Amino acid sequence: MEEKTVNIPTPDGQMNAFVAHPSAPGPFPAVVIYMDFWGFREELFDIVRRVAVAGYYCVMPNLYYRQGKVSNAFYDQNGKMISFEALDEERKKIALEPLLMLTNAMVIKDTGVLVEFLHAGEPVRRGIMGSIGYCMGGRHVFCVAGAYPEVFQAGASLHGTNLILDREDSPHHQAHKFRGELYCGFAETDPYASREVIKGLAEIFQRCPHVSYMHEIHKGADHGYALPDRDVFHKVGANRDWELIFAMLQRQCPAYSETIPTKQ
Repeated sequence: MEEKTVNIPTPDGQMNAFVAHPSAPGPFPAVVIYMDFWGFREELFDIVRRVAVAGYYCVMPNLYYRQGKVSNAFYDQNGKMISFEALDEERKKIALEPLLMLTNAMVIKDTGVLVEFLHAGEPVRRGIMGSIGYCMGGRHVFCVAGAYPEVFQAGASLHGTNLILDREDSPHHQAHKFRGELYCGFAETDPYASREVIKGLAEIFQRCPHVSYMHEIHKGADHGYALPDRDVFHKVGANRDWELIFAMLQRQCPAYSETIPTKQ
């Protein structure tokens, strides 16, 4: 497997991104990972690698690049990253500051630049791309599916936040533009995705004929369950997500559409 960090010029500065893809000759279908609000870090790089070994060019942009080097992580005595709700108020404030400076519009603009970069010399197959997002990144999966519906047609939002808001820029307003497939993984206990939100999304997507929507609620899971270094990691729920995500990617943008030749 090949991996690297790249710097992508944008109108607002240099956006760094972590990339991994198979060592075999490309091109490969692309999958974009949208980070959670904790920031750019090794835990997420391992997720990029996990997708890459399945035959994809996987990239995770650092959406906090406008703010300099940002990566917040607080660990418990067992070496697990402490979830937000378990932090004291001072550390909660530190963790939230970068998030409050990032808008959905910024992410949409950055994604447009990222897609141009991928098509300008990287070993990426043109056509449909996948997207996987965690926490705030789950919301960004919705945002890019609405902004670039011809590109992002295999999206996975995992414990996504603020998916339905009483605001003009709420991502659910773009659902009628979505194409392909969308999967949402939810925790049984999540203050950022209530049962009313989950039900509301299901009702919204029933009225969207161009996208196939499915979701699962993982019993016993809490917000943040899908990330392996977290104190609330829910292995069963996370593995079920991966099962459904890779099946969706195989349907929408298969990694190996032709028989791979073997040595004689």
